[in-house]
Amino acid sequence: MAKQTKIENIRNIGIMAHIDAGKTTVTERILYYTGRSHKIGEVHDGEAVMDWMEDEQDRGITITSAVTYCEWKGKTVQIIDTPGHVDFTVEVERALRVLDGAVGVFCAVGGVEPQSETVWRQADRYTVPRIAFVNKMDRTGADFFNTIEMMKTRLKARPLVLQLPVGKEDTFSGVIDLIERKQIRWNDESLGATYEEVEIDPALSEEADMYRENLIEAVAEADDDIMEKYLSEDVISVDDLKAAIRRVTVSEKYVPVLCGSALKNKGIQPLLDAINLYLPSPVEVKPVQGVHPETGETIECPADRKGPLSALIFKVSMIEGRKLSFARLYSGRIDAGSDVYNSFLGKNEKLSRILRMHAKKRERLDSAYAGDIVGIVGLKQSSTGETLCAKDHPVLLDRMEYEDPVISIAVEPKTHDDQEKLDEVLEKFLVEDPTLKVNKDEETGQTLLSGMGELHLEIIVSRMLKEFKTNVNVGNPQVVYREAIGSAARGQAVFEKEISGKEHYADIRMSLSPLERGEGVRFRSRVDPGSVPDHFVQAVEKGARDTLESGYYRGYPIVDTEVVFEGITLDENKTSELACTVCASIACRNALEKASVYLLEPVMTVELFVPEAFMGDAIGDLNARGGQVESVDARGDTQIIKATAPLSNMFGYSTVLRSATQGRGTFTMQFSHFDKVQ
Repeated sequence: MAKQTKIENIRNIGIMAHIDAGKTTVTERILYYTGRSHKIGEVHDGEAVMDWMEDEQDRGITITSAVTYCEWKGKTVQIIDTPGHVDFTVEVERALRVLDGAVGVFCAVGGVEPQSETVWRQADRYTVPRIAFVNKMDRTGADFFNTIEMMKTRLKARPLVLQLPVGKEDTFSGVIDLIERKQIRWNDESLGATYEEVEIDPALSEEADMYRENLIEAVAEADDDIMEKYLSEDVISVDDLKAAIRRVTVSEKYVPVLCGSALKNKGIQPLLDAINLYLPSPVEVKPVQGVHPETGETIECPADRKGPLSALIFKVSMIEGRKLSFARLYSGRIDAGSDVYNSFLGKNEKLSRILRMHAKKRERLDSAYAGDIVGIVGLKQSSTGETLCAKDHPVLLDRMEYEDPVISIAVEPKTHDDQEKLDEVLEKFLVEDPTLKVNKDEETGQTLLSGMGELHLEIIVSRMLKEFKTNVNVGNPQVVYREAIGSAARGQAVFEKEISGKEHYADIRMSLSPLERGEGVRFRSRVDPGSVPDHFVQAVEKGARDTLESGYYRGYPIVDTEVVFEGITLDENKTSELACTVCASIACRNALEKASVYLLEPVMTVELFVPEAFMGDAIGDLNARGGQVESVDARGDTQIIKATAPLSNMFGYSTVLRSATQGRGTFTMQFSHFDKVQ
């Protein structure tokens, strides 16, 4: 932001929702009505400003989160438009980590859909205040109040209805503003850029009065100022009500709800007003906390532009071969050409340029300040999740954690030239995407790509071909399994060997025990701390963990296991870290021979949306795939089937479902947990 933008006038928000709820369409309208875009870019035409990647335009979906900004009534709104598909949940996670507020977009027909729940839980985890926009009120089957009920039941949210729709489906014509007691109509000829506020239609005034009273009662329950006026029957002014709604939104007691149709250009300006009025500025949210990298002492970083620098890199992109780091500044300032300190790496980095982003367009800035979200060019070693700060005031902000991949494909370069390109391209993808993993299969020489789902890997391969002109042969998707132990076991090993003229010796005893599913790997030492140097214990832990990571039964990582270091026999002249690591690895493998190792497979949560006439066939097919139906709900003439199923049986399911339902069935699928292969 330019220096004159006061931090109180900044709103850092994300637009989040289930795929196809209309997030990008909402963002495009925001950019048009605020003057950032001079024409409306439509997703279905492949012309959306925020969906600038070729794959996004071809598929009509958002794949990578895009950053932009606009001005509205004296406030600077910095926006991150996030993907809705479950395979790209990490993009939402990264955005929510650095935002002060969010707009949840819901489809008035579908209501609260599975990915809406996922992103809502992520926002809960990062304590991000939200407002909700019920979109697509013009669509057949639109039901505003059903969406409100689903927010209560599925999200456990407390919706605060600020608007009522006027009409629905093809009769949707505008909204009633319950706070101002006005009806708003949009001018279709101006593409919704102009609108008028009129008196509420007499036929709707009774319902509007009832919902306004409900609104005031709900706010009074959570806000002492309004409660006092309500009980003493004082006049509650519009300004009083707006101020109270802001307080209950920022404190996450309520979620204000608005409605409209972004595609039909209705409802966006009041949404912008609500962002300004009810979502917090950087100074109104709790200061971000970090730790001192050496002492571990907790450090608060209040949003003070004159304070020491603290900034988090939340995303890295390789654009036209250059590394672009996206950072959120929490405190202090940075200047183009200056040095910054990466507290995770313990190194200085020189930033050459600071950029204000507008999707793929950018403008250079001399400086950036607390509250800003900017692109930085010149950081050679810094990566996603790392902290930039002042060297004399070091702080380490929380790094983000990501789910492990559940699906993999093998890729082979078609020519020798492609081999060289492939290695370079994969290196760039790994910098950009922390959920992508790359391994070499030593036996076949193939490169294995592991990701979050079929679409995730499909996009990676597509980008290789289109963006980087790298030709590869691609194998069929394979499930990424895990291994676990079925019983406790002990292992012991002696390592005695001369290496490079030096004797190495260790005699190690350890035990393995199974843990509850999802607990990961734990290491515990029962050895008297005074009898064994710390660096030997660390070497033993490394040897055991490396062995578990390599697997035993089929070479997949072993999880949910506790390793207990039971004892060691030392030789003060021969025992070394190398001996401890190698000996621990052998002892761990000896224990695994007796531990009844078995395979775990990823189990997915599946949600089907099928017409009632096809419900029996859909459930029958799921059962044949080893699926377990958990619930069946009706929404209009659509049946919603919730189930779990092994990922290995779900490849190519979309084609089967379309065929079985005459193209009318859809489904969503996301990772649930690992379970024993049946």
